This record gives sequence, C-alpha cells and structure tokens, in this order.
Amino acid sequence: MTQRKIQYWVIPPEADAEFIASMEEVLDTYEAPYNSEYPVLCMDEQPVQLHKEVRQPIPATRKQARRVDYEYERCGTVSVFLFTEPLSGWREVRVRDQRTKVDWAIEMERLLTTRYRSARKVIVVCDNLNTHTKGAFYEAFPAEKARSLVRRIEFRHTPIHGSWLNIAENELSTMPRQYVTGRRFESARLLRAETKAWSKYANKKQRGVDWQFKVQNARVKLKSLYPKIKT
Repeated sequence: MTQRKIQYWVIPPEADAEFIASMEEVLDTYEAPYNSEYPVLCMDEQPVQLHKEVRQPIPATRKQARRVDYEYERCGTVSVFLFTEPLSGWREVRVRDQRTKVDWAIEMERLLTTRYRSARKVIVVCDNLNTHTKGAFYEAFPAEKARSLVRRIEFRHTPIHGSWLNIAENELSTMPRQYVTGRRFESARLLRAETKAWSKYANKKQRGVDWQFKVQNARVKLKSLYPKIKT
C-alpha cells in the first residue's frame, strides 16, 4: 500500500463572516503606524515540559557530537508567556508555574504599570482563550484597581482557526528552536534564565516585524472565506 504525505493545517471554514470580521480588524491594527500612546502588544503562551537528566551528558569533541542519554525524569510543566511589540522590535518572555486567569492578569498588570505606564491605551492582540478576559483582572485585583487596568486595554482577538494572525505566535515558535529545542531544563529557574537571554539578544537586534499581509490581500487570496452576498 502506498502511503501519501499529509500536511496538517489550521483550516478555517469555507465562509464565515465572524472569521472575516476579526481577521480584518487585526490586519487593520497591524497596518496602523506606531503610536507610543496606543502601542500594539501581541501575546501568546504555551506549556513547556521540564525534564531532568538522569545521566550526565558527554561533552562534544572535534570528532564526536555531544551525547545525551535518551532517558530523562519529568519535572512538571510550566507556562511560557510571550509579549511582543511588532513595530518597535521589543519582546519579552515570562515563565510562570501556571497559565490561569490570575497569572495572565498579573503579567498584564506588570506591563501596564511599568513599560506602558504612560500609554493611554494598549491594543492587545491575542486569541480567544478563556483566560484572556477583562474579568481576569477582577479575579486578581480589587475592583477599583481592576477597573483602572481594564480601561487601558483594548482587545483585538484573532478569530477561531486564525491564530496565524497573531505575531506573538510566530515569535513563540521561533524562540524554542533557538534556545529550547534539543535541551532539557529541570526547573523553571533555568528556563527563565535562558528565555531572558533570548529576549535580550532579540531586543538588541531591534528586529521589528514587517507584516505584509493586508486587508486587500486577504480579500483576494482568501476570497473563498468571504460570504457570498445575495442580490
């Protein structure tokens, strides 16, 4: 029997007005010029499994690659939060033990009171995960403070099956390949040190994101996703 190759994609529905509306709103957000009073902040997160070596790896030599035993000890899971400003070329990684509503709200509060303390409002691009909500602030802080934070946030949610529209997701897929893949971290402390080094290196390069896919492109290349108007 001949086996055929399969490619896995996140496939959106053939025609979905809600998908289109959310997509175009995100694309319009990316097209706007940089404004320090209304910065655009993209964020995404993913779990990372911690592993401990059970045998000491053998260092590489000129003739032999570094050898790591295939066995390891599981040490639990942590959550990696990545925040990035596409136009300014800034990004930051935070490692937390969990990814609850409270964890997300605490990280957002930290940014709103430090990096964005002078911003009038922060435009947040993220997915529709149930932890990314205004209500999360009320679970983490007293109502008065929660309200003051919520008033300074404006969400731009990516559509379901449209996570590729989140620039932070692209950054988060790059970071593990550069600093995590092929390595084992037995504690959140070690992972924090490495992701902090990655953030510092990436920010030093001041590499912004030149997002070329615009609304006009979507209406041509993704024409099948647009509902057909009956006249």
